[in-house]
Amino acid sequence: MARAAIPAGPGAVPVNLWQIRWRLWRRGFLENFQVFWASRIGPLGLGIIIFFALFALAHPILMATVWPASVYDPVVGYDPMILHPSPPTRGHLLGTDPYGRDILSQLMYSTRWEFVLGVISAAISVVIGTTVGTVAAYFGGWVDTLFMRLADLLLLFPFIAFLLVLGALFEIDLFDLAIIIGLLSGFGGITIIIRAQALSVAVRPYVEAARLAGGSPWWVIRKHIIPNVMPLSFLYMMFNVTSAILSEATLSFFGLLNVRSSWGLMINTAESAGYLLMFDQYWWLWLPAGLAITLLCAAFYLVGRGLDEVVNPRLRKR
Repeated sequence: MARAAIPAGPGAVPVNLWQIRWRLWRRGFLENFQVFWASRIGPLGLGIIIFFALFALAHPILMATVWPASVYDPVVGYDPMILHPSPPTRGHLLGTDPYGRDILSQLMYSTRWEFVLGVISAAISVVIGTTVGTVAAYFGGWVDTLFMRLADLLLLFPFIAFLLVLGALFEIDLFDLAIIIGLLSGFGGITIIIRAQALSVAVRPYVEAARLAGGSPWWVIRKHIIPNVMPLSFLYMMFNVTSAILSEATLSFFGLLNVRSSWGLMINTAESAGYLLMFDQYWWLWLPAGLAITLLCAAFYLVGRGLDEVVNPRLRKR
């Protein structure tokens, strides 16, 4: 089908279907990107995300070319030439923590894991939420009732408190946390949102025509309903990344996450050593990590708000 060509008149060049699809996709992408760019807050958030991505990519390059591992390793590095904790100096631009580790190196190293956590948990939640929401909307009946009551239950569930108790009872690493957050979020609020959108798609004429033409329920869901709710799913993926980063920071701050280094763990180190309450004197121990958490969470939220104007035409400026 993808190689089929549309008949053309004498002397005309046949056009393949994939070329038509590519042009339609490209035109739609450019139109939506213009709406996203006009939102202003969306591009601001995207710029911050790109900065943090480059920030994370720069760490292995610096470790391989400039920084000696014995001093700048984010976990076992140690500078014996200065007192600890040390304020920012020329050799340590953001200072060192109570154990002599370079804070800038820890900050850069931890950034990659914040991205990994956010992307994995958000991807899991979107796949589950989109699948469950569209299936519940299409089949209705007891299937819809079952998944909606489960979603209502998870919405009332004390999310952070559950993670704290789970972290205290079991050893949880970053990937375990990503899966837990993805599962809880996927069967929770995103399912309700996707179901509401899928209900409006399921009653459209082309969906009914696909049913009458003999299309199986799963074929109709996969070909007609899911593609129409994917923009909304991608929007909520941005918000789920923010939730995952905040959850990780909370667990790491309480020392309940098995991770080599993270922004929450950096603040936990300052608190464990007794420096956190002296926040004005030892600001470099908590401010870089706290600011990074705030900025990255805000960036994904801003991108989500920018995408909201793309998904919801009523929010577009006329």
